[in-house]
Amino acid sequence: MFAHGSSVESANEAVRVVTRRVAGANGYSLMETAFLEGGKPSLSEGVGLLLRQGADRIVVIPYFLTLGLHLKRDLPRLIHEAREQYPDLGAIEVTEPLDGHPALDQIVRDRAEAAR
Repeated sequence: MFAHGSSVESANEAVRVVTRRVAGANGYSLMETAFLEGGKPSLSEGVGLLLRQGADRIVVIPYFLTLGLHLKRDLPRLIHEAREQYPDLGAIEVTEPLDGHPALDQIVRDRAEAAR
């Protein structure tokens, strides 16, 4: 999972918790959290961790709501840098951000209902 990152470490840890829960619930043995800034590891470091554990394919799941500047500009650059740093890296793919997923509607409804 790839998130923006924060200077507030508890915010970064919250993303790591989601990664661990998704990995555990779905049997993903190789799953890491990486951050654009403000958190560790970086995307390149996360790729390295996965490669050292035997990954031959990387799927980047942006933990971002929308396809904004970071995903349009920064993520492609970071992927290019990771390919240069790890020339034996096989496929690296990027999923869509969270925006548009039908589960978001229910999440927003849940939050609205909780505020009643």
